[in-house]
Amino acid sequence: MSKLWEQAIAKVQALPEEDQDALAALLLSVTNADGSAIPLDDRTRMAIREGLAQAERGEFVPDDVVAEADRRHGI
Repeated sequence: MSKLWEQAIAKVQALPEEDQDALAALLLSVTNADGSAIPLDDRTRMAIREGLAQAERGEFVPDDVVAEADRRHGI
């Protein structure tokens, strides 16, 4: 086991069990080689590609719109 991995494990072990479970699920999904952890249908894939294309073109939601949405959701 690498030193960095040991450090990461030690930090995770100090977290509450709920946080440990969330990190474990994340790690398992990232290391799942076949990509089945998060199945995506064609519509979702298209939406993701369009969002990435919009970002590349610099098409972002204005800050005031995001701030208002955050206020509505208590963020």
